[in-house]
Amino acid sequence: MSENRNEKTQEKPDFTAKLHMQSSVKKVIAVVSGKGGVGKSLVTSMMATKMKKEGFNSAILDADITGPSIPKAFGIKEKAFANELGMLPVKSKTGIDIISINLLLKEETDPVVWRGPLIGGTVKQFWSDVIWDNIDYMFIDMPPGTGDVSLTVFQSIAVDGIIIVTSPQELVSMIVSKAVKMAELMKIPIIGVVENMSYFMCPDCGKRINVFGESHTEEVAKKHNLKVLAKIPIDTEISKACDAGEIEMYQTDFLNELTKILIEMEEE
Repeated sequence: MSENRNEKTQEKPDFTAKLHMQSSVKKVIAVVSGKGGVGKSLVTSMMATKMKKEGFNSAILDADITGPSIPKAFGIKEKAFANELGMLPVKSKTGIDIISINLLLKEETDPVVWRGPLIGGTVKQFWSDVIWDNIDYMFIDMPPGTGDVSLTVFQSIAVDGIIIVTSPQELVSMIVSKAVKMAELMKIPIIGVVENMSYFMCPDCGKRINVFGESHTEEVAKKHNLKVLAKIPIDTEISKACDAGEIEMYQTDFLNELTKILIEMEEE
């Protein structure tokens, strides 16, 4: 059984952000992408949902401060609030604990026009000031790219593994390589790669169509000794579920292999 994150943090004094004294988080998984618009938040939402359905307590820390989309996918309208002990995350319909800047803003459309240090500080507060109650898996929806906010997160929070989300375009080689080098620099293990918008199944003829051309993800993953753990198709039902705030209701088998690997991590 995994040790309590408070105890693990004490063994690694280089991690500067400490959990709230009433929090307990066992495994922390960061979901990253080299660029925006490839489905990082979608994979974060779907994995938190999958682990919840497997019987684990899951949570999402939305670190994409300037582009938060997690509350929308889960249909969360209420705001997070604090008591004398700390800030409390908002629970989704199925009980996933979620914190996001949009749960603190007066209006969800209000822009966050902040400089990097303030954004990084907010993410650290989401880790330290929020009371995360008995969480088995926390998924951090990282901002796209490899900028200072990502660096702040990886220096401040003891991340157990990284999931890299990408798309089939030829540009993928450079994008994945940047994410891999960042993980290696921070000495964080990479769990694997998820390819989103991988293909489209024609509803009329049943033919598989590679909308973005032939995928280069497999060869790039092999170059870095990584496994492609899932290929998510272009599916209008996914878009409908996100737009309606019902991502938890979407049924999928695409992420079964990745789910199995995370369960094995919990047993280590």
